[in-house]
Amino acid sequence: MTMRMKLTPDDLERAARELEYCSPQEILTWALAIYRPHIVLACSFGGPSGMILLDMLMQMEPTIPVFYLDTGLLFPETYALVAEVAQRYGIAPRPVRPQLTLAQQAAQYGEALWARDPDRCCELRKVFPQREALKGFDAWITGLRRDQAVTRRTIAVVEWDSKFGLAKVNPLARWAEREVWRYIAIHKVPYNRLHQRGYPSIGCTPCTGPVAPGEDPRAGRWSGFAKTECGLHTKEGQGLVHAVEKPANEERRNDG
Repeated sequence: MTMRMKLTPDDLERAARELEYCSPQEILTWALAIYRPHIVLACSFGGPSGMILLDMLMQMEPTIPVFYLDTGLLFPETYALVAEVAQRYGIAPRPVRPQLTLAQQAAQYGEALWARDPDRCCELRKVFPQREALKGFDAWITGLRRDQAVTRRTIAVVEWDSKFGLAKVNPLARWAEREVWRYIAIHKVPYNRLHQRGYPSIGCTPCTGPVAPGEDPRAGRWSGFAKTECGLHTKEGQGLVHAVEKPANEERRNDG
C-alpha cells in the first residue's frame, strides 16, 4: 500500500520557495513523487496551458487521471479537442458534470441563469461539481499562470487550496504566453481551434466571445459583467466576485 504524504500549508510554502525557479517538468516530478497516485490533472480543454501540462504528464506519468468540467455549455470545438486528445494519447479524460441538467437548472432558477447571475451559474456548474471531483485526491494540477489576470499575479508554483482542501500545483505559474505557444509549436500539441478565430480565453458558450485585436485577451469572458473569477480559484471565504452589470461605456473586464 502506498503511504499518503500530507504536506501542511507551511510545508507547501517552503516547497514553493524551493521550486520557484524550477522548470514545469521539475515541478511536476516533485508533485508526482509526493502525491502519486492521489493527484489529478484538471484540464479545461479551452486554454493552451492545460494542453501543455497534459502533454508533459503523458510523457512522465501517462496513467495520471485527467478530468474536465463538462458544464453542458461547452463549444463543439472543445468537445472535439477532448476526442482528439483521447485518440492521440490513448486516454479517457473524465467529464465531470453538474448535478442539475440545464433543464433542471432552468426550472429551479429560471432560464439563462448565466445572463442574470453568472456567479451562481458558475457555482452550480463548475465549483460544486469540482468539489466532488477532487474528493479522494491530495493534490490537483492546474494550468494557472501569473500573466493571465490580475487575480493570479501572486499564485505560487505549489500552494494550499483552502477552497477544496488539498494541495494545488501550478507548474506554469512563471510562464508567459509566448512560452506557451512556443512549446505547442515545437511539440505539436493539440489545442482548441477557437484560438485561431479570435478566442484567446474559452469557457462556456453563453459567456465567451471573440476579442478584437489589441483588446485584453480575457475581454470576451462574461461580457457586460464586472466578474473576475468563475470561483474555482478563489480562496475559501473569499467567495465569488459579485457580477454587477456595467455601464455601456465602461471598459470590459473579466476572469480567465
